[in-house]
Amino acid sequence: MRYIECPDTYQGKERTLFMAGGITGCGDWQAEMAALLSDTDWVMLNPRRKNFSLHDPAAAEQQIKWEHDHLRAASAILFWFPSETLCPITLYELGTWSMTDKPLFIGVHPDYARRLDVEIQTRLVRPEVRIVYSLSALAAMVA
Repeated sequence: MRYIECPDTYQGKERTLFMAGGITGCGDWQAEMAALLSDTDWVMLNPRRKNFSLHDPAAAEQQIKWEHDHLRAASAILFWFPSETLCPITLYELGTWSMTDKPLFIGVHPDYARRLDVEIQTRLVRPEVRIVYSLSALAAMVA
């Protein structure tokens, strides 16, 4: 596995997996996912950066652009909805990418407040996409 973290960019031709999900107000699930997938050939694209200023508009624009570019370039997208936050941007991204044929891997914490919405919306638009309820099950789908 290779690991690319925002703001570093990736422009290669390998299989890439964008880790979409909570960043603010939740634990670092991305680090756990990277560890679970460390023996795979994926290039992991992680939007969570170690140092980010929530009060810097330039940093926010750079972050959004990085995510925009890397979501489009990714071979597949992994979504994780943690219980600590609603993840409004992740919901937006899921809605956007559900309308494409890009491979999606979706995991929802059992206590995520909008779990039913994710399940129903996904089933209506992408019935072939299976939803799982733990990081380990999500990693197993991807591996």
